[in-house]
Amino acid sequence: MTENNLKAVIEALLFASDKPLPLERMRNALDNMDTGQIRSILEELKSDYEKSERGVRITEIAGGFQIITAPSFAPFLKKLYKDRHTDKLSKPALETLAIIAYKQPVTKLEVESLRSVNVDGVFYSLMDKGLIRVAGRKKAPGRPKVYGTTAQFLEYFGLKSLEELPKIENFQTALSDKEAIDGPKEPTQAN
Repeated sequence: MTENNLKAVIEALLFASDKPLPLERMRNALDNMDTGQIRSILEELKSDYEKSERGVRITEIAGGFQIITAPSFAPFLKKLYKDRHTDKLSKPALETLAIIAYKQPVTKLEVESLRSVNVDGVFYSLMDKGLIRVAGRKKAPGRPKVYGTTAQFLEYFGLKSLEELPKIENFQTALSDKEAIDGPKEPTQAN
């Protein structure tokens, strides 16, 4: 097979896949071709798309590769899909998910103690969406379940791996900078 044919085959594999396609699955589809050669062709395709300013890009995400739309065309896609129902995460779900992402593996009780609220419903919703999973059991009395994020979590947030999560220190710096500009936040009194 010529290099152009290989590019076309890899492009077709990516286009047909509804999820990020790992190198190993591409390798199997390409009769055990060397993964280094596949990665090299993927890099060439990525470069071709960017140089020709196409509407799509190839990105590495959640342990695989996927064809995505170019971010610069987001306004047009929003107009196209403006009536489409999107399932957004609520603020409590995002807060809970952030705790799980940064502290995993973590028990439900540990999350509840950090959030100071019951998280049963939020956990059910996040598991139903496939963003968290039971990652095992803690070696503690009662052997409580511990939770972690899933590959679907990485896809949802467009991350290659958990190492791409913003560093906690960056949040502290941003918060300190905001307080320096706005002044300290005054406590509110409940009536």
